[in-house]
Amino acid sequence: MIAEPMTETHKSEKRMTGRTVLAWLIGFFMVIFAANGAFIYLALSSWTGVEVESSYKAGQAYQGEIDAANAQNARAWQVDARLERDAAGLATIRLEARDRNGAPLSGLTFNALLERPTHRADDRSVMLAESETGVYVGTLENLAPGQWDMRLEGDDTTGVVFRSRNRVFVSQ
Repeated sequence: MIAEPMTETHKSEKRMTGRTVLAWLIGFFMVIFAANGAFIYLALSSWTGVEVESSYKAGQAYQGEIDAANAQNARAWQVDARLERDAAGLATIRLEARDRNGAPLSGLTFNALLERPTHRADDRSVMLAESETGVYVGTLENLAPGQWDMRLEGDDTTGVVFRSRNRVFVSQ
């Protein structure tokens, strides 16, 4: 039998102690709590999701909205609105309104509301002035590029006679 010399082997074994397990558990849950905290902060500081302040009142006015939409469809107006933005951020809304026979509609008051689909803080409103018969124009300064919802509302002496909502994309 051949005897081998005795040598000390130094294995650097890391032992898993109770303190190590506790540190890993605390670290794991701290990461989870930090991520949840970030998500809660982002959820509460962004869009609330509220479309109407009172669902009950909106429900009460619903039949009136249906009647107004039917009356608008019966008028068969042709309304064409265009939004253009220059490099400096100046946006121009040009709206042409014609009746069912193609005659220009004059004497109306149009308002355009540009809303961000996700955040109400950026909403912009502009009154459109009649620049020529049946053509209404309004400008907005520093309009940011991106997606917008353009809500148009036209009034005459009897009240609101036209409403539309369109998604528009404003390029750089």
